Amino acid sequence: MKNKNKIGIFDSGIGGLTVVKKMFEILPEYQILYFGDTARMPYGERSSEIIKKYSIEASEFLIKKGAKIIVIACNTASATASQELKKKFSLPIFEVITPAVEKAIQITKNKRIGIIGTRATVNSGIYEKLIKEKKPEIKVFSQPAPLLVPLIEEGWLKKGETKRIIKSYLYPLKMAQIDTLIMACTHYPLLREQIQLKIGRKIKLVDPGEEVVLKLKEFLEKNKAIEKELAKNKNHQFYLSDPTPKFQEIARRWLGQRIEIKLADI
Repeated sequence: MKNKNKIGIFDSGIGGLTVVKKMFEILPEYQILYFGDTARMPYGERSSEIIKKYSIEASEFLIKKGAKIIVIACNTASATASQELKKKFSLPIFEVITPAVEKAIQITKNKRIGIIGTRATVNSGIYEKLIKEKKPEIKVFSQPAPLLVPLIEEGWLKKGETKRIIKSYLYPLKMAQIDTLIMACTHYPLLREQIQLKIGRKIKLVDPGEEVVLKLKEFLEKNKAIEKELAKNKNHQFYLSDPTPKFQEIARRWLGQRIEIKLADI
């Protein structure tokens, strides 16, 4: 049947919903197919071999369900597995890192950029590498924040403990006098308000989820043949490897609507 092709999005859990929200805002006409690997999250503490394995399995699942474009809505998977996926699958694959790097370089004034992310993303050095390749004079300051993803997944978005942990993680970056901060995990925009408050109102935040959707929009405008084949409806499909009530609760609050969640046969 015509126009059954979907935009597939995968993440280790809840964080990819921040990309879905941006899709609803920027590209609202397209049908979304979402997979959250909640049974095996967080990816940020896993080995690179396991992250690649999980990312391949997630992509295969989305393709089987009709995805003709894949968005890796996970910084850890983008940093570790995007090249592997691009070699293995012959369809357009978008990762969240390159668009975020381009935006940060564009908006920094004092050439001091901060990165906050999972341990795996920070240890990969991918953000620093890409920034230095494009602009060697920029100084990059990275800070792993391993506790934030579990706190977000628990729904502890406004707890005092979460605010104190954010302040502790951001303190070194504040002292480094950055003027731009990349939230290098798609979970973090769920804490955007608290992060902005603790890092300071003058610091510009970069949301990789927003930047990758803008990049996808640009791609679809230039590739009309692919764009015409995409399904345009609101019949979005959400699959999880472990459907949890917590996901439904956060999804409803974040997306402003109730979504039907199915168990992924992965």
